[in-house]
Amino acid sequence: MSSSSIDWKDVIKKKVRGINDEDFGEVQEVKDNYVLVQKGIINKKKFYIPKDQAESYDGDVLKFKFSEQELSKYQDEQSSTIMNAESNSDIIYENIQQQQEEEETNQQHLPLTQEKLNVSKVSQENQTTVTKKPITETKTEQVQLMHEEISIERRPPSGQTEAQSPIQSQEKIKIPLKREEVEVTKKPYVKEEIVIKKKDFTDTREIKENIAFEERDTSR
Repeated sequence: MSSSSIDWKDVIKKKVRGINDEDFGEVQEVKDNYVLVQKGIINKKKFYIPKDQAESYDGDVLKFKFSEQELSKYQDEQSSTIMNAESNSDIIYENIQQQQEEEETNQQHLPLTQEKLNVSKVSQENQTTVTKKPITETKTEQVQLMHEEISIERRPPSGQTEAQSPIQSQEKIKIPLKREEVEVTKKPYVKEEIVIKKKDFTDTREIKENIAFEERDTSR
């Protein structure tokens, strides 16, 4: 684990140990470049240990990558260079910030505006009409029709040859004959169906529009 991956806000008041698991004390304060560690209850010793010397942090113990023998070089008497370096960096930062503020007071900002073309899409609805219309066509069907006809055949009498009554006048005999006639009826039915679908298509349209913008014009 690198020092940059440690949550330094979480290490305050947590135990500190060395590479051989020596007790270094407890974290008291965290600065930009170092950690202030305090060891002891009566004879308190303070150590200013650079953050880049941290080896790991498991949520309870902050471990550094050196032994207790090297801890003394980070004591407060011998770590004045660290504190001075940080104080110097703070002074430099303040000077730079003050210089920037002074420069800004001598400056006047003139904004130059420009129109931005904003193209939006508006949804509209059109209608299309699908029409069903009747079409008449002539259809021919072959139909067989049955009808009865008479045929006359002469043959000798098969029974009594004597007539029952004398011949008096003309006699007509009616014989019923059957026949078939064509009867046509029409009945509608669904022969097929059509499916109407909507499909999206994308067209690319070029939009041209004039936009205005400002430019600097120095005139005396």
